[in-house]
Amino acid sequence: RIIAMSRTATLLPLSEAAIGKRFRLVKIDGGHRMTRRLLALGLSLGTELEVVQRRGRGVVVARGGNRVALGEGVAKKLIAEALG
Repeated sequence: RIIAMSRTATLLPLSEAAIGKRFRLVKIDGGHRMTRRLLALGLSLGTELEVVQRRGRGVVVARGGNRVALGEGVAKKLIAEALG
């Protein structure tokens, strides 16, 4: 399900992102507590990451040399734009 189209990018929740593709995090549909937790994991707005694995409806993302597993609930609330 594509949420929005812009002139240069497609926005979608990370729960629907394809493996091997790179994305930039553009919106967090969560509260302050969730945003702080993601920041502690190294994920913030503008972060570029790659989806490396799917675990059910959740995903594992890589940023630099780190990998972070995100459950379905969190992955649905992270809106990203596809890069190149």
